[in-house]
This record gives sequence, C-alpha cells and structure tokens, in this order.
Amino acid sequence: MTSLSRRRLLFTAGSGVLGVAVLGACSSAESSAPVPATSSAGSAPAWQRVDLSFVSAYILVRGSEAAVVDLGTAGSGAAITDGLTAAGSDWSAVKHVILTHKHPDHVGGLADVASAITGKVYTGRADVAGVESDLTVTPLAEGDEVFGLRIYDTPGHTAGHISVFDPSTGTLVAGDALRTNDGLTGSDPKYTADAAQAVASVKKLAELDVRAILPGHGDPLTEGAAEALRKLAASL
Repeated sequence: MTSLSRRRLLFTAGSGVLGVAVLGACSSAESSAPVPATSSAGSAPAWQRVDLSFVSAYILVRGSEAAVVDLGTAGSGAAITDGLTAAGSDWSAVKHVILTHKHPDHVGGLADVASAITGKVYTGRADVAGVESDLTVTPLAEGDEVFGLRIYDTPGHTAGHISVFDPSTGTLVAGDALRTNDGLTGSDPKYTADAAQAVASVKKLAELDVRAILPGHGDPLTEGAAEALRKLAASL
C-alpha cells in the first residue's frame, strides 16, 4: 500500500499557551521525525494530524499509550500507521480508537487496521450499527470519558455523531460537526441528516473552553478558535 503524502501538525499546551509544530510532507515515517512544540512549562501530550488529502485522522500520545480519532477512507491504514511511527508509537500502544461517526470517509480505514487493534473501538451510540466490522464497537454518549478525553453528543451530521474534547489542551476534535474548508462552518448541508440538530451541536461546542479545533475536513484552527466558534454559533 502506498503511503499518502501529507502534512503533520503537532499541538501542545501548558501554562495557557498552545503551540504548533509543522512537519513537511513526506511519503513515509522514516523520511522525517516529529518535533513536538513545547510551551514554557516544558513538553506536554501532543495531538498529531494525519492529513489524508480531503479528510484527517488525529493521534494523541500520552506516555506509553495512544488514542486515534477517526480512520479515514478505505486504504488509509498505512498512512495512519506511519503517523503513529512518526509520533514514536505503534498500534500496540493504541488502547482507544474513537470514530466520530459512521460515514465511510471516517471509518473506512478500520478494515485496514482491524488486525492490529488491541484496544477498544468506540463511536456514538446511534451510529454503532452503521460501523461494519468484526470488531466490537463500544457505544459512547455525552459525559463519557476515554483516555482523559470528554465525549460530547453532537448529532446532526449523523444521529450518533460525537465530538472529542481534550480539556488538558483545550483541543476539540470535531469530526464533521465543524469544517474549515472555507472559514469555520458547521456540518456540510449536503451530508447532514438533521440540520436543526447540527446547529444545536455547534452552539453546544461554542460553550467549551476551546483553544484549537481539529476538524474532519479542512486545516486545524489554532488561533482565535474560541472567538471564531462563538461567532459561528451566534450567526446560526
């Protein structure tokens, strides 16, 4: 399988400071090593983006364990494996795979990596039946916590869509509840199951203390994220 060319962005936070380090595009994990950003407080857990062209997966490494949020389309497994390698990790350390929703551009890569997964796979309760896999998919709902990450129900794009908030860094992994392809916007109307619910989900997310937004589609928003999200919510 050919690895996809992609950029990698790493985020850390400490003492209220969010930092970003950008790694150049590469074809494999061996061609560059990640350089995490650090704050004045020193190093902190880092989020890494795996850019799969039009959609992204995200990796969080904490100590000897890791979590992966979303798996891209079918055929994305090698790129995500390379992302883990670049982060100094591998699938044996991944104890949590969180799928924000059931659409194939976010769960398609599950078949590629299913044999390597030793931890749990999760998605929103109403989307569990829509994830085709021989692996057990554990349902998540508002108030659940996984690997120090808080789960928020953000239906609208799909009935069971969830967003993942990391309170330690103020990082919001928003799936398709938010996009940044053309500024910060909500769920794409063409693929939204319930527009009213999608609006309500944006307004819910705007109440969080957000310092970075990692969307399923578009580039991460790491400057003025809270202000942009509140402005979007007020416009809906």
